[in-house]
Amino acid sequence: MNEQQRKDARTIVNHIAFWTALCAAGALGNYSDRLQHGRAASYPALLLEWWSWHVPVMALSSVLGLVLLRRPALFMERRATLAIYAGLVLVFLPLEWFYVGSVGILTRGDALSLASAWAELEAMGKMTWFTETAWTTGTFIAMVAIGNHREARARSEAFIKAQAENLNLHLALEQQRMLALRAQLEPHFIFNALNAISALVRAGDKADALAGIGRLSDLLRYALSATQREGVTIDEELGFVRDYLALQRLRYGERLQIRIDGDDDAVRQGACPPLLLQPLIENALRHDLDCHDGAGDIRLSFERTADELLIRVMNPVSAWASPNPGTGLGLANTRARLALADPRASLRTESVDGTFMAEISLPLAVAD
Repeated sequence: MNEQQRKDARTIVNHIAFWTALCAAGALGNYSDRLQHGRAASYPALLLEWWSWHVPVMALSSVLGLVLLRRPALFMERRATLAIYAGLVLVFLPLEWFYVGSVGILTRGDALSLASAWAELEAMGKMTWFTETAWTTGTFIAMVAIGNHREARARSEAFIKAQAENLNLHLALEQQRMLALRAQLEPHFIFNALNAISALVRAGDKADALAGIGRLSDLLRYALSATQREGVTIDEELGFVRDYLALQRLRYGERLQIRIDGDDDAVRQGACPPLLLQPLIENALRHDLDCHDGAGDIRLSFERTADELLIRVMNPVSAWASPNPGTGLGLANTRARLALADPRASLRTESVDGTFMAEISLPLAVAD
């Protein structure tokens, strides 16, 4: 017996068991009534009588159960449902009435013939007609309801499964994008840090070059460890930025001027993605100090609102200076990493009255 045959057999057995239990309850009620009225009664005989009367609906529910098992969508189609019910009314109900009448004749011990069966149908009470019609209709409605429930549940489960698969796929893609950004960020940072040291080497400043290599070692240690974490504190990021600026000061000297405002204790405990500030500072250096020979004027500020932390990096932009566009990865990477870290986070840039500003908006959160 294959799996489909086992399912069919289980369906038939379940329907027969259900109707047998129903017949047992009905026979028990009749048996109790007869005993209360002092009439002789045999429960097995009553159970057999009830069971015999319900053979047609038992067969009907079993057939509908098999159809439901093989073609559940059939009970979701209105036309098919109405057609099946019309067939039951026109074909099954007359046969059921004839069967019930025949059982009544045989129960009384009379001879069964076509004439006696027809006479039994004519003498059948309205309550019997209504009861058999109600059993048939109720059985059909119950099977249609079960079919609709199963189909709706299957669709709901399929939808939930598809959603879960889509979310898992989206998460996997986002994780791959984050790993790709991190893999891109580290070489980008290393390249720019080495660029700063190479400038010292070209200038023949051996002592500062060696000091820069030491600084670079410390920076790389933090960069490599931080990129393995989902978040760091603002305090850790500021420490990294100060070390980075110390390295850059070996190159720019006293020209490198930066002012940090609003970094109070509450701000320092806030959370942010790792290596968030360094690309913005690097971008400011490139578009400020690399475009002229004078002192810089870079400002880094923090501002807390009711539900967000605003981080601004500002630097002057000279209209006559020759811009140094660099590779363009800093702002693009920062914007992409913010989008992956939190949909509410954002990076906004603008240039007004000779000042370029990059503003990061982060939801307020405390780092773990």
